[in-house]
Amino acid sequence: MKKIIIAIDGYSSCGKSTMAKQLAKRLGYVYIDTGAMYRAVTLFALQNGFIAKDKIDTESLHQALDTCHITFRMNEQGTPETHLNGENVESEIRSLRVSSNVSPIATLPFVRKHLVAQQQLMGREKGIVMDGRDIGTVVFPNAELKIFVTASAEVRAKRRYDELQAKGQNVSFDEILKNVQERDYIDSHREVSPLRKADDAIELDNSHMTLEEQDEWLMQRVSIFF
Repeated sequence: MKKIIIAIDGYSSCGKSTMAKQLAKRLGYVYIDTGAMYRAVTLFALQNGFIAKDKIDTESLHQALDTCHITFRMNEQGTPETHLNGENVESEIRSLRVSSNVSPIATLPFVRKHLVAQQQLMGREKGIVMDGRDIGTVVFPNAELKIFVTASAEVRAKRRYDELQAKGQNVSFDEILKNVQERDYIDSHREVSPLRKADDAIELDNSHMTLEEQDEWLMQRVSIFF
């Protein structure tokens, strides 16, 4: 079977990770959640006191980054989970605490350089689905299929709110909406690898789509390569 690289970019809380996981499973591809990698670095920075009062100790983080080891391991359901230095942090990296700090971390050039190099290494053999903010523009500009996912900020905030509520976290919808809007601005305006739609990417607005409709839309785009 022919192997290609599928790059899925887009705004936060668009369901990119869920979409990419399911697509990779259907194709028998490897799934790589780059957003989880940036979240893991953010958690690493928080754990080590490199973020305090909305300030990042960039020098200390830079020096310690080589000790931040991120891996993905399959759980019993066959779904990849994020591990930071051997510890399963899949739930912790989805917390609002991490969400509120991940965009400033992701703007740091040395963090992006470090993780992009890892991501490109992961895609050498193709046969991968990778999602993030700059996959189709920076990590794999020659990817065979590029999808850019969007949805309204209110819809994305509601999805995030429901997800965190289901996990038992007491959160405010207004706080989450503010966080989504702030992340959109930071992601789109950062100097290094800003979030933007690649010229050859296909846009998917899933604001009012069911998961079944979304899966069908994706498979129609993928099928032309096989």
